[in-house]
Formats: sequence, structure tokens, C-alpha cells
Amino acid sequence: MAVRQRLPSNLTELERICKEEWVFVNRSLTLKNIKCYGFDMDYTLAMYKSPDYESLGFQLARDRLVSVGYPHELLSYTYDPSFPTRGLVIDTTYGNLLKVDSNGNILVCSHGFHFLKGKEIHNYYPNKFIQRHDTERYYTLNTLFNLSDTYLYVCLVDFFTRCTRYTNLVNGYQHGDLLMSFRSMFHDGILKEQTIKNLEKYVIRDPDLPVLLTRIKEVAKVFLATNSDYSYTEIIMTYLLESSFGSPKTSWRSFFDLIVVDTRKPLFFAGGTVLRQVDVDTGKLRIGTYTGDLQHGTVYSGGSSDIICDLLNVKGKDILYIGDHIFGDILKSKKRQGWRTFLVVPELTKELQVWEEKKHLFEEMKHLDIFLAEFHNLSTFCPVKLADVVVVCFQMLSYRMDISYGQMGSLLRSGCRQTLFASQLLRYADLYSSTCINLLHYPFNYLFMAPPVLVSPFPQTPTCKGEASSHRERTCAAQRGEKYQFLSVQPFRVLPTSL
Repeated sequence: MAVRQRLPSNLTELERICKEEWVFVNRSLTLKNIKCYGFDMDYTLAMYKSPDYESLGFQLARDRLVSVGYPHELLSYTYDPSFPTRGLVIDTTYGNLLKVDSNGNILVCSHGFHFLKGKEIHNYYPNKFIQRHDTERYYTLNTLFNLSDTYLYVCLVDFFTRCTRYTNLVNGYQHGDLLMSFRSMFHDGILKEQTIKNLEKYVIRDPDLPVLLTRIKEVAKVFLATNSDYSYTEIIMTYLLESSFGSPKTSWRSFFDLIVVDTRKPLFFAGGTVLRQVDVDTGKLRIGTYTGDLQHGTVYSGGSSDIICDLLNVKGKDILYIGDHIFGDILKSKKRQGWRTFLVVPELTKELQVWEEKKHLFEEMKHLDIFLAEFHNLSTFCPVKLADVVVVCFQMLSYRMDISYGQMGSLLRSGCRQTLFASQLLRYADLYSSTCINLLHYPFNYLFMAPPVLVSPFPQTPTCKGEASSHRERTCAAQRGEKYQFLSVQPFRVLPTSL
């Protein structure tokens, strides 16, 4: 028998209780118009336990490097979950780890575990700016799988920088005749083989997942498109959907109208690859390209997003695609196919928690910013040193806020400036939430309504001299009131309905 929870006494308590179930909206979307739901698997349907999973990835990659000849001293490094975050950029020329905004302006820069400041950054980047579209040099860490790779890279730079056996060069390290560049030090981790050996330790099994998929399939078509191979997908999805939750066992494949593995996203959203059938008994691919109609219960390999649309008889905006990869899942499906998008951001739970706990720091920053704006307008009457004091106080508050999220700061901002990840989230994700399970809290004819936003939300109105001070203060206050929201243009949070 279902147990009815105690109802909250007011809206504030409702928001506190339900904040992990919020769905955020950047562009209005009516679920009633969605004819097909698509899901990624890793970190979308299959959520991995953090930081245990990232720690495993770090250990495996670290040990592999030692086994191929890297110094044994590297074994002394252990994974620290407070350091890495998604959306960082590795400069493979200088070995620096960068946090940038959407234009490539540098917000945070570290070399190993040493955070660079002022002149140190200018020595590497005279304009505190990078051409982030230079993918030969800059590697953006877009996925949660990259967290362990990020930290390992930082450990390598830290070790070789401090080790006296190696000579520090501009673009790497030298030991005798051996030259090792920063580019050669970057490696992708191997993780999935160890994951399947201990599923309970590393994979979250949510009893609401089969409920969500069952309810969606009652009103729309459902497909799975994952970069993982069939063998791994079979093990993970069996664990998530066929485990005993007190109901009769149902094949995990019956939850989907179409299953595609080895999709090779983001190539999947462009030309794609040939579509082939998978023999579910052996896991091997059948010979030849598949060109027939959709066969329910059949697993396919490769293909493209165009083939998905043809097989399911849907198009563009009929599809809501749900994934965790801001580039491979969300950006490409939006730009190339016009699909509606839902970004899964597991870090959002912590982001919201810290925001609520430290929001008073933003209020102080807001007041200092307003004061500084007024000071510059009255600079002839105020001592210059006072402005310097205010700037230092502002920087201290900004640092206290950022460090509350972790050593590299928030996923979404640095001080009052949006990160690259945040700007891409706002631009390409129609909806976003900490987990796709939160869709279960809304009826499937729901209208997610985004607030109307002007092209420029901060108009500057000219005034008469006599009114300048008071009007300027009101304008400044209104502007800063928006500037210090959770994101600069506040996405509408939709409170879930009761189940």
C-alpha cells in the first residue's frame, strides 16, 4: 500500500523538499506534441555511483600508465572528487587546465595543482583568451567519464613539474634523450570491463526507471541510442530493468521500440555509419547492411539519426532526446536534426544545494557591485583606495562562493560569469534536470513553459542630471538582481506534481 507523505505547510518547504525533482526550462515544450522519446544509456538511464566510479576509472588509467613505463611514483596519487568538473579545457601545448566562458575568455587556469594568477596567466595567454575551436590543441572535457581523465592529467603535470629528474620545457618534459609532450600524456580511461564485475558497487539501480519507460511507451515511441557495444548494453540494461522489483520479469528490450548500439555519436547525427543487425544470442553483427522495415525486439548497430527517423516514422521536433553529453547528445541533435532536447546534469543537485546555502554571498557581491558602479560615477569625490578595497572584498566573496563547489568552482559559473558549459546548456538544452527520472513527476501532456526574455534583459536608460544618481541606482539594482540569479537568464523551474 502506498504511503502518503506529509504535505508541506508552505511553498518554501515544498521547494526545499522537491528541489532535486525540479525540471528546468529554457524553451517552452509541450509533452503532448512529443511522439518519440530517445535515450542515451551511460549517465542517462544508467547512472553511476560517484565518486566510486570516477575513482575506479582513475586507478585503472593510472595503473595502465605505470605498466607501460611511467614512473612508479604516480601510484601515490589517489582520486580527489573535489578537484575536477565537467566543461574544462586541456591545453595540450602547455599542459594547463582551463575553465573558460563561451567566447574562450579564461576564468580559471591551473598547471598541475598550481592555480595561476594574473601575470602567470598572461605569460601563457597574453589576452587571457583561447581559440577554443582549435581542437588540435584544446580538448574539451564534456562527459562525466572525463572526470577521472582530467584528474589523472593534472596529477601527471604536477608530478613531472616537481620531479627533479625531468627538465621542464614549454610544451612538455625531457629526461635525457626522451622528450614527452603534454599532448602525449593525455589518455582515455578503460573502465567498462571492471564495471560489469561489480554492478552493485558502481551502478545505481532505480526502481522508478522501468515505471518511467512503461508510462512513456503508453503515449509515445521509445528508442535507445548508445555508443556502448551490445555486450555491455545487454549487461547494464538487464541489471537495470530485469532485476527483481517485486514484478514479473520482463525482457529489457520490450521497453523500447528501437535499440541501436555502437552509434558513434556525434557522427551518428551527421552521416552516421551503415546499419547492421546484432545477433542477440552471440552479440556479433550479422553480415550486410540492414535496409528493411523496423522489427520490434531487434537490436541494431551503427546507423544514423536519419535512419532512426525513417524506421520510427517521426521527424525533427516530434522527438525529445535525453542524454548527458552536452556535445555528442544535445548540441549535435539540436543543430543537425532539430530534435527537442533534455540534458541530464547529475551535478545539478550539488549546484542547487550550494546555491541555497551560499546565496547570501551573492547578495553581498550584488551590493558591492552596485556600490562600485556608483563609486565610478562619483569618483571625483571619493578616494581611489576605497575602490581598491571594494574590489578586493568582491574577489574574496567570489572565491568563497566558488570554492564551496570544489577546487575548480561551479560547473555553471565563475564568480558572476557563466562557464562554457552553462552557455551551451542554455543554448541547446530545451529542458534539463539532475536525472531523467524526474519526468515521472509530470503528466505526459504537460506544458513546460519558459519565461519570456527580451533580446537584452538589461536596458540602459539615459536620464537627466538631477535624477541620475537615484535612477542609476534603481537601474543598477534591477540589473544586478538578474545578474546574480542561479543562471544569468533564470530558467524556469517547474515544480513536480504529486505522483
